[in-house]
Amino acid sequence: MTGFKHKTPIQVRFKDIDALGHVNNANHLSYIELARVHYFNDAVGMNINWSEEGIILAKATIDYKMPILLNDKVFVYTRCSRTGNKSFDLEYAVVKEENGKDVLLATATTVMVCFNYRTGSTMLLKEEWKNKMLDYEKQP
Repeated sequence: MTGFKHKTPIQVRFKDIDALGHVNNANHLSYIELARVHYFNDAVGMNINWSEEGIILAKATIDYKMPILLNDKVFVYTRCSRTGNKSFDLEYAVVKEENGKDVLLATATTVMVCFNYRTGSTMLLKEEWKNKMLDYEKQP
């Protein structure tokens, strides 16, 4: 997928399928959540004490293009598309691999807010996190 470096494989489970025979739309949020965790671990790669500080989901937008079926080989591509003072945006492309090519199933965007769990309030996006994500995106 052009413009994306990070790719997370998704296992479509039988429980994800609804009565119409495709993945229920609510499961897309779980798929992008898994991709987000893998992206953050790979891009930032720090040992973070998530009980003290971290990121919380402020907004999620999903555009559904095609249904996901049980036997589809699904991946989620993830990239950081914006950094702010206390938040950043991640973009996602949910695809299936078919005949060696990516077929777009959905696109999504999330707004992630940096949060201090000790104080119960938002916090500034740590420069180290920001720089690591930006450096990750610049790598060939």
